[in-house]
Amino acid sequence: MKTRCLVLLAALLPLFACVGDPGDVVSGGPQFLSMGTAPVGGAFPVVGGAIAEVLNENRGENEWRVQPRGTKGSQENIRRLVRGELELAMSNSAISYFAVLGESGWEQSYDIRAVVTLAPNIATFITKADSGLTKMSDLAGRRAMVGVAGAGFEMFVQPLLAAHGVTYDDFTQVYGTQSGAVDMLGDGSIDAAFLGGAVPTGAVTQACSTHDILFLPFDEEKRQQLARDYPFFQLATIPADAYSDLSEDYPGLNVGSMHLITSADADEALIYEITRTIWENRQAIADRHPAGRAINEANAARNTGTPFHPGAERYYREIGVWPEDAG
Repeated sequence: MKTRCLVLLAALLPLFACVGDPGDVVSGGPQFLSMGTAPVGGAFPVVGGAIAEVLNENRGENEWRVQPRGTKGSQENIRRLVRGELELAMSNSAISYFAVLGESGWEQSYDIRAVVTLAPNIATFITKADSGLTKMSDLAGRRAMVGVAGAGFEMFVQPLLAAHGVTYDDFTQVYGTQSGAVDMLGDGSIDAAFLGGAVPTGAVTQACSTHDILFLPFDEEKRQQLARDYPFFQLATIPADAYSDLSEDYPGLNVGSMHLITSADADEALIYEITRTIWENRQAIADRHPAGRAINEANAARNTGTPFHPGAERYYREIGVWPEDAG
């Protein structure tokens, strides 16, 4: 009996040796990686889907299968990442910034990390030209759509409006998707909608093709101050040819670039490989959505207030795009 047991053990040892390190991204069988996106109408589902497709098509010896998941957006994505229900997620960098700090409505700090900084989220309040609204402060006493409930848009909408003298107590907030906001503008359910994303954003294009739209202007001094006060705000211009109802370039604001994030405890080798694959196939992502053009030397590793995952940082340092002032 003892001899038989020894023979059986000897036969099994090679099988145990083949299992490998669970952190090894090359072997060990398929890794199913869920990526949280957002509701249909914004850029997250399209850009997230493009990244997932490119990762799957160019995985090489890696065994991952990236699966996009529709969610309510950034805030849900962050919570689900930390709970281990997602491995990757799209998020607005403003919402991620406050999540890391545990401020602005977050009940705790969330241990998340950035993988790649993507396209700017250039958003503004739009209204029908006959609404009587001509500037941000006119929103007082009106009804405005401010995003999907629970998505966390207030984390960048509130400081933006506060700079223009408007608080959330001054107007009625309406919650819904970007695509739904276009219909609500049309039937008079709302007076204005906060829309945007990577330019061009589908909902804004739809609004301009359906209605005569006015883009409420930023006060230039306030716009400049917002970019100085918050690491996620960035000056941005919407070119006149981006939307049919713009007659000239619009001085706007990046209210928080979209970025791909993961949990702080995600495997370093895995995130390194994901970062490498995204970078080396960035043109394939850009071919699917213009937001992919933001994966470049000046932007991919740009700091928006959320620390980068060590796996991503290691890759960016190796290829020489890690910002000199990032330490």
